[in-house]
Amino acid sequence: MGHAAGPPWSYLVLECPDTRTHRQPRAMPEALADQSLVSPDRVSLDRIMTARDVIRGRLHYTPAVRSTFLSDRVGAPIHLKLELFQKTGSFKPRGVLNRLANLTDAERQRGLITLSAGNHAQAVAWAARQYGVKATVVMPAKAMKAKVDATRGYGGDVLQTDGDLLATALELQRERNLTLVHPFDCPFVIAGQGTLGLEVVEQVPEVETVLVAVGGGGLISGVAAAVKSVKPNVRVIGVEPVGAPGMTESLRRSEPVRLDRLDTIADGLAAPFVGRLNYLHARDLVDEMVLVTDDEIIAAIPVLMERCKVMPEPAGAATTAALLSGKVSLTRGSPIVAIVSGGNIDRTRLKQLLPD
Repeated sequence: MGHAAGPPWSYLVLECPDTRTHRQPRAMPEALADQSLVSPDRVSLDRIMTARDVIRGRLHYTPAVRSTFLSDRVGAPIHLKLELFQKTGSFKPRGVLNRLANLTDAERQRGLITLSAGNHAQAVAWAARQYGVKATVVMPAKAMKAKVDATRGYGGDVLQTDGDLLATALELQRERNLTLVHPFDCPFVIAGQGTLGLEVVEQVPEVETVLVAVGGGGLISGVAAAVKSVKPNVRVIGVEPVGAPGMTESLRRSEPVRLDRLDTIADGLAAPFVGRLNYLHARDLVDEMVLVTDDEIIAAIPVLMERCKVMPEPAGAATTAALLSGKVSLTRGSPIVAIVSGGNIDRTRLKQLLPD
């Protein structure tokens, strides 16, 4: 596949150690425990519930709304989980807050470091400010200006580079003795993202299918763990761009893969590698992966803007693109929740995508 150069991240396995003492986990629901493929690394419902206690009162319980237009268009009840209304404009603070809560005071006070194309960067900078600590964020030189400006606005110290993001972050971590906050391959981050899945089944208890956009895999790992724990028969379907099919390829090859080149307008889904924990969660819990083209993503943005009155970034429009393009197999009348994962897009980028 002829991918243009994407974010320069190395593929390294990083530790996300459990530095705090946790309660004994709650018993896993019998229906879930009976599944044949169960990784010992799977994030439990207990961890997700604990993460919910962490974020309660600090983050928004974002709305889930039914779209009559989309429902009529595809022939099934469509609900949009509007996570673009979350603090910092995406789902990312859920995982970041939970990760920071499970660091020691000493680890936080040393200062944080992370790498991100934008949404995770903003979340780390915002959460660090809540804790009164410093955050250094390594971002691509070509990162969207609005996301860089927002990260700085939240108090983050942004370092942009044309080089390898992860190598740069790890070098700074060693030099400055900082604490790494991984964007997705971390059980605390996954548990935090899982709180979104709990909200989905509470807000739309009749749900039968949940659509989740996939980058590195943190969101779908958490959502699938939560949804399958509570409603094991609900389908969880991942959506990736054709030009960044990391999880699709990982599942096809039965191992986490690194994509050497990327080519997608959805920068929020352009992670060049899938995390080990994220792959294991997807392998065990995700029912299907579908791929959407950039043209299909672009076509979904004005539909969400004009008919649903929300303005997503391309990554946030991916699940709607999967519905509108017919990539998801539907049963007429079967309720679906499509997660609109983020809305960090500026006027310049919007004009480029929608020139008319």
